[in-house]
Order: sequence, then C-alpha cells, then structure tokens
Amino acid sequence: MEQNELELKKIPKRVLNTLLLSVSAGVVPRIGAPYIAIGRKDEIAALLSDLEQVNEGCGTMRFVVGRYGSGKSFLMQLIRGYALERDFITADADLSPERRLYGASGSGVATYRELIKNLASKASPDGGALPKMIARWIEQMKLRLMQEGIAPESDRFSTALNALVAEQLREVEFMVGGFDFSRVITEYYRSVTEGDEECRTACLRWLRGEFSTKTEARSALGFSVSVIIDDENWYDFLKLWAILVRFIGYRGLIVFIDECVNLYKINHRVSRENNYEKILAMFNDTLQGRAPGLGLILGGTPQFMDDPRRGLFSYEALRSRLCDSRFASDAYRNYIGPVIRLKRLTDDELFALISRVTKLYAVNYGAEPRITQEEMVQFLELSLSRAGADSMITPREMLRDYMTVLNILMQNEQVTFQDVIDGAFQAEERRGSADDGKTAAEAPNVFTAEDIEF
Repeated sequence: MEQNELELKKIPKRVLNTLLLSVSAGVVPRIGAPYIAIGRKDEIAALLSDLEQVNEGCGTMRFVVGRYGSGKSFLMQLIRGYALERDFITADADLSPERRLYGASGSGVATYRELIKNLASKASPDGGALPKMIARWIEQMKLRLMQEGIAPESDRFSTALNALVAEQLREVEFMVGGFDFSRVITEYYRSVTEGDEECRTACLRWLRGEFSTKTEARSALGFSVSVIIDDENWYDFLKLWAILVRFIGYRGLIVFIDECVNLYKINHRVSRENNYEKILAMFNDTLQGRAPGLGLILGGTPQFMDDPRRGLFSYEALRSRLCDSRFASDAYRNYIGPVIRLKRLTDDELFALISRVTKLYAVNYGAEPRITQEEMVQFLELSLSRAGADSMITPREMLRDYMTVLNILMQNEQVTFQDVIDGAFQAEERRGSADDGKTAAEAPNVFTAEDIEF
C-alpha cells in the first residue's frame, strides 16, 4: 500500500466525515482542509512568508481575491491551520450586514466580538482560547520565578509575581487603550489567582467588548475604566492583543476577515467609505511598523476590489496602494505585493483534486466508489466542456457535482456512471426546452411600423 494511502487511513473519522460533508454542501471545511489541498503552492508560500515576518515582529496585510467558489476561503482556512501548527494565535470572522469594520450601531464591535470568540491556539483550535492563553501566561511567569529561586509558598512569591506582571504590561500602556487594557488584564490575573469568579467574568466581558457603556463596565468591574471596546477603537485593541500574545510566548496574532464583499454591498456611500477608511488605517499600520506581531488576511471577490464605483478602487487612497503596477501582467508571477488574485486551477490539479476526494470517500465509507479512472477523466472533460468553464469553473461547483455522482453510485447499486451522466444531460435538455417555450410564451409583443396607426 502506498504511503499516502496509509496516511489517509489515519485521518480521524470525525475529521474525515466533517470534511466530506462540507465539500458535498459547497461549504469551506473548518477542519481537515490540508487533506484536499491541491495546487496553490505559490499562494501558500507567499502567505507562509507573511507568518515568518509576523514571527520577526513585523506587521503584514494581504488581500486574497477570487470569484465565489474559487478557493479563497479554503486557502484562508488552510493558512489558519498552518498558523496554529506553528504556534500562532489566530482569530477569524466573516463580515455580514451585522458585522462590519466600521459602524455606528454596534456592527464594528460585533466583528471584534466574533474575532475574540474565535480566538484559537494550537491547544484550542476551535476557538475560545482567551482564558487558556492568560492561564498559560500566568504559569510561565510562576515558572520563571521558581527558576530564580523564589518558592511558591513564600510571601515574597506573590509580590514578585505582581511586579513581573506589571513589568510585562508596561509596554502596552502608552498605546491607545493600553492603560485600561493593562489594568483589566492585571485584575483578571489577580481574580484567577485569588479565585474571585465574579471579577474574572467581568474582566472577560470587558476584554470581549461586551459592555455598552463605561458606567455598566465600572459597575461590573468594581473599578473605573476610561474606555470600553466599541465601534471606534476595536482595531486598536487588536494591536494590543498582538503585543500580549507575544509576551505570553506565542509567535504572533493572525487575523482572518472573510466575505469582505459585504462592504461592497453597503448602499450608503459615506458608510461604505468609512469602512474603506478603516481598511486604509489597517494597511498603513501594518506596513509602517505600527502593528508589531499582527498579520491581517482579508478575503473578497474581484468586484469588492476592482469596481471603480463601489469597490476598494473607488477609494483613491486604497486604489493607489493596491492597483497593479503598469509593469505587471498575467505572464509574470508576483506574490510579494499586497493582493493575491486566485487563478483557476489547472486541469491536472482539478483531476488530482477529484482523485484525492475519491480516496477519502473510500476510506470514510469503507468501500471503493464504483467509478474508474477513465470515468473520472470523462467527468472532468464534461465539466470543462460547458460554456465558459475553461476559465470560470470553480473547485466548489465541480466538487459538489462530483460528490453528488459518488453519492448516487453508492446508494443505487443498479445505476452506472454512464446512467448518471446521461440522466443529467436529459434533464438539462428538458429544462432548456421548457425555458425556450416559456420565453416564447412570455415574450412581449414586438411592434413594427405597420402596426402603428397614425
């Protein structure tokens, strides 16, 4: 048996089943993405180089641009998995009408709350890593003091630990919101060590941006704070988290914001431009060294980027930073710039993809799918023969169709691959005939000069 087949058999059943169900539904798998990662080597290498820059204390920002189903969300989830393996902290969120980068009615801080909820580490890959991160930090500081010869049971230990916490947080106090951030982190540490559950919960709520007023925060915390995390300042607190995670011992914070096309869909021009202004602030901060240890990866469609009326290119400050150079062309590769545009996978890569899915399907269901390699080639040829498919076909739609074929063959033993293909063609012909008839029947009357009475 080949080595890669042995590796496939070692995939946990939960991961494999979730992966195949996601692919069948056209949903980006949150776990198991590396098992079906085909192609995109240059794009992956470029984003992994960003991780190394963040590890060195730099800030980075990338835009991953591609059509719906082209694999941009899949690529972001893939990089998220690689970042967790390399001991980064990750946070991810999808934008929506309720979650934006800027909004006066809570839609900005809603994005921050989603990011903090999905805060993940290698030990907590599914999110909710915030309490474990701070617990790890406290344990590291305790270990450091013990190595210096200070016994945990001594009176000196608590004083030394408090001093060490204050020393490490002093660096963030000069940043926007840094003083209150430092105070709340310190109180959280104190509440954990003293077992004060009420204070610990209140500190977590403040760190998650769940207070709507300073009065409410002051009442819950038991001490005064000059700011709360809101629509205006939530990005400043992301920069503080990036510094803190490096104090704790992680390599940096990588933030993934997908479905940015929802910003393009904002009808109100001023609101849309306020969101683009926030993107400009992020871009300038990360590339000018004002966001150390923070990596930002935003995903969107070509319309979100290129549209001169509503897209990012409608905002001149962003267009001048993100548009392609006049020396760039499709003939040359350039993955160092801020924008990564996803091209269609090659025919060989598409075939390798369905071959990999076939093997995973066999492992998951414990039986070889009733499809030969020649039939797999035929399926790919049929998919690419559709009008415009040579340049527009996406992995999502192709995999959904292919998984449908595999499911039909597994559940209907009397049906062959050719039966499924022929049935699909007949159904398309019937739909085409029905559409033609409907169009003819509903077509508006066309008048000529002879029909007009003078």
